[in-house]
Amino acid sequence: MSDVKIDPAESPLVESPVIPQTFDGDYKIKFRCHKDIACFNACCKNIDITLSPYDIIRLKQRLDIDSGEFLSKYTVPFEMEKEGMAGVKMLPVDGGTACQFMTEEGCSVYEDRPTACRYYPVGLLSMRKQTEYIDRTSYAMIREDHCQGHLEDNEMTIDEYRADQKTEDFDKYSRGWRQLILKRKSAGPGIGTLSLKSRQLFFMANYDLDRFRLFIISDGFNSTFSVSDEEMETLKTDDIALMEFGDKFLRQVLFNEQTIDLKADADKAREQRRTDLKAAQEAAAAAEAAEKDGD
Repeated sequence: MSDVKIDPAESPLVESPVIPQTFDGDYKIKFRCHKDIACFNACCKNIDITLSPYDIIRLKQRLDIDSGEFLSKYTVPFEMEKEGMAGVKMLPVDGGTACQFMTEEGCSVYEDRPTACRYYPVGLLSMRKQTEYIDRTSYAMIREDHCQGHLEDNEMTIDEYRADQKTEDFDKYSRGWRQLILKRKSAGPGIGTLSLKSRQLFFMANYDLDRFRLFIISDGFNSTFSVSDEEMETLKTDDIALMEFGDKFLRQVLFNEQTIDLKADADKAREQRRTDLKAAQEAAAAAEAAEKDGD
């Protein structure tokens, strides 16, 4: 095991009052889940699954629907903190607690199942101290009374288990999102309460990528931010590139990091849009007043 020791109490992502024992990737575990085990499907019958942006990309592409439809049918939002960043959880079946993708044969989207499902029964912990600029990763073991998988004679390290469950892309493409959450939470009250607009932008740029795509090709966005034609063409078709661009955008909006170039006349363009909007609103009000006078 490595010499790095992580105190779970310092993790902004750990909400439970129970502090778990943590391990490194070389810790050996015994676990195997398969169709012939007595508890097969039990964990899918009572879900509490938080989705990362990459989880949503994989699932919406699997189902061949856009992000808005996926969010509406299969998820429910929740507050990670009061008036702060929002998270998204899987929505169970109507009137129950089971996953909508569970079948008698197992998971119907197994190849694209979410990160939390891949890791089970390992818990992924990402932590960042206020005095540090990097996040650290550690693992915990989840042991539920019903789970017989721990009794299987199938020993491996946590890293070997992660490789077997193909978590590499999920870890890689979810790290930016985890770091945003950690940065916000570790900053504490010093950063202030996020405005409603900032919270809406966080939700859209992370979870509703198809709507975010429409946002970045709008005249309003392009009159403020400088994005090359080549990059914009990529963002129009590549969900992962768009997700990573959304991470840069949020760092600029939420933490004032200069991750995307601004156009030289951006302030002037914004002021002109405000003037045009005010003029349009005044014209509409005048027209409505004239119509009432005519009546």
